[in-house]
Amino acid sequence: MKLILKLIAGIAAGILVGLFAPEWLARLLVTFKVLFGELLFFTVPLLILFYITSGITGLPRNSGALLGRTLGTAYASTLLAGLLAYLVAAILVRLLSGTEAAVEEVSHGVLLPFIALEIPPLLSVMSALTAAFIFGLGIAATGAETLKKVFDQGRDVIEKLLVTLIIPLLPFYIAGIFADLAAAGSVFDTLQTFGIVLLLAVSLHWTWIMVLFTIAGLSAGKSPFALVKGMLPAYFTALGTMSSAATIPVTLQSARDNGVRDNIASFTVPLCATVHLSGSTITIVSCAIAVTVLREGLAMPGLFDILPFIMMLGVVMMAAPGVPGGAVMAAVGLLSSMLGFGEVAIALMIALYMAQDSFGTAANVTGDGAIAMLIDRAAGEAGNAQDGNAATSSAADSS
Repeated sequence: MKLILKLIAGIAAGILVGLFAPEWLARLLVTFKVLFGELLFFTVPLLILFYITSGITGLPRNSGALLGRTLGTAYASTLLAGLLAYLVAAILVRLLSGTEAAVEEVSHGVLLPFIALEIPPLLSVMSALTAAFIFGLGIAATGAETLKKVFDQGRDVIEKLLVTLIIPLLPFYIAGIFADLAAAGSVFDTLQTFGIVLLLAVSLHWTWIMVLFTIAGLSAGKSPFALVKGMLPAYFTALGTMSSAATIPVTLQSARDNGVRDNIASFTVPLCATVHLSGSTITIVSCAIAVTVLREGLAMPGLFDILPFIMMLGVVMMAAPGVPGGAVMAAVGLLSSMLGFGEVAIALMIALYMAQDSFGTAANVTGDGAIAMLIDRAAGEAGNAQDGNAATSSAADSS
């Protein structure tokens, strides 16, 4: 919550500087924004490379069908949640915002930085993603422990950079963006759309939570409202911690209280805390649609344009850093490479996402409880089928 308050303060400070401060102060803030943006875009491919590689090599072994079933269900939930967000946002954001093409690229803004420094990334986003899968699957297949340790330590280095430098400085970066928007005269249209998309995202979170628990309830023969009520401790804990990982103990207990067997809950809940980010995906897709409305020169993507983005987003989300804002940091590369977002669009995405990060995280962990119930039900049916086959085989042998 402290980060959200700092972000709001950064937005307010940036607007005040852009509207009322001397030009030299506004340009100083924009200079920081430009330099920080170079560091951010340099870091993103490294984040994708180390986190996805480490995530693949860190998946549980000898879990077989249970692992595949959990990953498949989590990915399907993330993908369908993203499609729902696109279909709703594509209609409502444009109708309710009352504005189109309100924001121009920062590079064409009215404030110029004192210093411009280019830091080219070592890898493109798609190169980093491809390399991550090659190394991740290769290390898993060969058991290369030394190489695994290198990527694990690389992930730790990037996480240290995020926690100690990039995340704490984000409010100043956002302040620079809004100072430029205020100076250009487009900040109030931006804020109007901000409010609309945040309400839309939270509404879609709860819509998807009810969809998941309706399916889980029908499968288990239980009331979805009672199941959601049982997960509320996890939801409110995630609102405060802004971390799926930190909420795992509460999510585990809530899943058990809803009738999930202990061995299934102990496997699926910690795994889903990493791989199931339907709430975060809803927010990212909703915000992306809002930014296309705001940003001049960017057309609203069609269904077959957004579908590959959502599919890749579901993969990248599985290895998002477990820190506040980690999901949108992991998505930055896809936003730029697949949707054509520039620096101002990325900054608006970060601001929009961070403003509701706790709600997206809460939706993620609440949905984990539904995934656990579905896996528990499927595992029970599979076990019963195996027992039945074994009994039939035994009877045939005895005859």
